[in-house]
Amino acid sequence: MTGPLAIAAADAATSRDRSAHSLPIPRYLEQVYWWAYVHPNAVNVFEREWLVNAILFNNYGKLRDAALAELGEVVHGRTLQVACVYGNLTPKLQQRLAPDASLEVVDILPIQLQNLGKKLPHLERVTLTQGDSSSLAAADASLDQVLLFFLLHEQPEHVRRATLAEAMRVVKPGGKVVIVDYHRPVAWHPMRPLMRLVFRKLEPYAMDLWRNEVRDFLSADHQPASLTKQTYFGGLYQKLVLTR
Repeated sequence: MTGPLAIAAADAATSRDRSAHSLPIPRYLEQVYWWAYVHPNAVNVFEREWLVNAILFNNYGKLRDAALAELGEVVHGRTLQVACVYGNLTPKLQQRLAPDASLEVVDILPIQLQNLGKKLPHLERVTLTQGDSSSLAAADASLDQVLLFFLLHEQPEHVRRATLAEAMRVVKPGGKVVIVDYHRPVAWHPMRPLMRLVFRKLEPYAMDLWRNEVRDFLSADHQPASLTKQTYFGGLYQKLVLTR
């Protein structure tokens, strides 16, 4: 993949790009996640609040709010959200931005950026950019916080490692990388057999987060100064806060 080139994030009313440049879609996304994110019908199917909540066993609101709470009741400084998210996570994050704050959302898929633009009534202090999570355009130590919401389980290990390294690279010393994703549930969890089946059929990289801690995917050069972890719903989900 080439390095990230900023493209437009259209005005929400017109969804009009500011640039004709576009990055190639990673092969693993086209092969594994065409049904969820890449195909034009994907947005029509999955951009439903009730469906997103059902997929997460009625935990979407709790996990969304847990992530937002780590960013702050009022979000200051420069925040980067890596990858678009179905549901209302980003609109609620936008509502928390302080007058002098900014939010950039980076995603490799133009269709996802266009969909997100439609959900934001105004793109005030928000920039939507096509970019590669494993090779971010942001300068070293230039951001106050980075959010990865259910992204890592969708990436092959080498991409996941690069994404985490980039998130740690671009955040300032003392800044946060907030991660919400899957986690290995307790042995007696009633959804454990179902989730194994779902991962085997639809999410082939997700079992990595059952077998390993997220910290295991961080290189020695990008270890956080501190890391806190909280699990939810019998351990099926986790929230991590990495402080550089």
